Formats: sequence, structure tokens, C-alpha cells
Amino acid sequence: MRQIWIPRFGAPDVLTVKEAPDPTPGAGEMRIRVEATGVNFADIMGRMGLYPDLPPVPVVPGYEVAGRVDAVGANVDAAWIGRDVVAMTRFGGYADVVCVPSNQVFGRPAGMSAQQGAAIPVNYITAWQLVVAMGGLKRGETVLIHSAGGGVGIAATQIARHIGANVIGAASAAKHDVLRQAGVEHLIDYTREDFEARVGQITSGRGVELVLDAIGGDSFKKSYRVLAPTGRLGMFGASSMVAGRTRNPFAMLSVAARMPWLQFNPVALMNANKAVFGVNVGRMWSEVDLIGGWLAQIFDLWTQGAIQPQIARTFRFDEAAAAHAYLQDRRNIGKVLLSP
Repeated sequence: MRQIWIPRFGAPDVLTVKEAPDPTPGAGEMRIRVEATGVNFADIMGRMGLYPDLPPVPVVPGYEVAGRVDAVGANVDAAWIGRDVVAMTRFGGYADVVCVPSNQVFGRPAGMSAQQGAAIPVNYITAWQLVVAMGGLKRGETVLIHSAGGGVGIAATQIARHIGANVIGAASAAKHDVLRQAGVEHLIDYTREDFEARVGQITSGRGVELVLDAIGGDSFKKSYRVLAPTGRLGMFGASSMVAGRTRNPFAMLSVAARMPWLQFNPVALMNANKAVFGVNVGRMWSEVDLIGGWLAQIFDLWTQGAIQPQIARTFRFDEAAAAHAYLQDRRNIGKVLLSP
């Protein structure tokens, strides 16, 4: 098999493709011949040495794959062999063969391609947790989605539109036409506009019921301020810590210093009638039934045609460095994939 390794922390070009013997599935595992692997911002932060959950290097990153089961271990029904599946991998997904615990493998709906399948787990489960499970977004409410052109942003927009909510999207101007076609009613160019002021204008000063923010630092403070009474702020990352292609301690400290450490206190939350919550799907591995239930609902929406993963670009394994650079430079509209 072929795997993409992070041998040491650094710029995208540290990623290295290596050959290794095909693994044998252990008890309770399935072996999958991978056709597509999802690339996520967590992989970039891991490569830079900024992701605390990453195992010690050298390591094979990757949280999600799609392909076909070709072998199973003990205590797994052999009827899975030959089935098209999606799987969540706790690292190790940047490979053309993976062994995965059977409770992290899910059958793909009929007609769903491997590329669409690999684009769903991390982005859509994160979006579902933010918008539905914890954000409680309802028909007629308004959500502000930062990084609206990214994989989670596209997924959250589709789910919010299905609910019947109004969407304000923050993204660079080059992505506005595509997002407008996706149903984003109001667009903010975060590179030249103050999103706090623009949200005030759009909502006539009331604010929004939900904000999805993966930027961090001052953005969390401003996102909290644009919440209407009973509004909720969902935080799911701190991408502003990534400045340049390698780790920048000064940028990290600057963003950390500007986090709202004091603003989100119990008394302030009670007095403002607001809520703040965090999402990290990478820490949800023990919630197998919960994740499985969310994914079943997401697959049902795909079958109905209510959601459709948008693939920004697919890179070959030997183009992994280019894939990381493409995502890190925010050039994508939708999901970035790797294909063996």
C-alpha cells in the first residue's frame, strides 16, 4: 500500500509518500481499498505542529476515507466484503488501504460516489453538530457562517437552507458568486468589510440567532457581540493561528492573547441571554451511536437531494503538498480530496 506521512513538522513539502505492506484487519476491523480521502484543516495544523491530538511524528494523518471493503477481521460479518463504504479514521486516512474498526464504517447510499462519500463525514457531521444538534437553528432564524466557502461552510449552508433559515456568509469576494447560487442571502467580504458592522446593517441592529466561527481571537469576541437575545455562538477552530506555511509562535501567542477568556463568564452569559459552545468532532470517537445517527440523517438528506457535497479539487497522492497549500491558501470552495 501507499501512505502519505508527516515525517516532521513543517511546510507542505514535508509530506512524503511511502510504500508499506498491506495491513491485515484485526478482530472487529474491516479493510478498505481507498478511492478518496478527505483533506481537512486539522491535517494542516497537524503538519505544522499545531494540533494537540496528533500522535507523535512520524505519523500518517487523515480522518475520513471512502472506498470498498475487501477483507474483514474476526467478529465482523463477511457480507461487508465488496460493499462501498465511508469510514472515519482516527489518523491513518492518507493511505490507499486502511483497516478501520467496524463501528466507524458506514455503507454508502446507492449512487453516492467515493468522492462524494469522502467529502461528507468530517464537514457534514461538524456542520450538523453546529447547526442542528447544538445550535438548534430553526426555520426563519438567521445564521452567520464564517469561512462560508470552506467545506464546513458549504455543508452548514445546505443544512441551514434545508431547515428554512436565513444565511449570512463571510468569505472572500472571489467566492461570492458561487455562494450566492448556493442560497446565501447576504455576503460579507471579510477582507475589506467589518463583519460586525455589516451584520448590524443586514439585521437592522437585532443580530443573528447563530454564529459559526472557526477563526478565533478577536473574531470570537465580535461574533458574540452580533448575537441577538437567545443567540448561540458555535466555535469549532482557530484558523487565525495558522500564519504562513510553518509554525509561527508569535501569531499563535497573538491569537491566544485575543481570545475572549474573560467575556464568556456565567454572569455575562446570563445577563446577555446568550450561549457559547464548542465543537471538535475529533474528540467524539466514543460517541459511536450519536455519530452514526447523525450520519444516517445526513445520508437521508443526500438521498432526498437536499444536500450535495461540493468538491473543490481532487489531488493525487504525489500532489499531497499541493493539496495542503491549496487548502491553506483558502483557494477552495468546498472540499479538497486526495485520490490514490
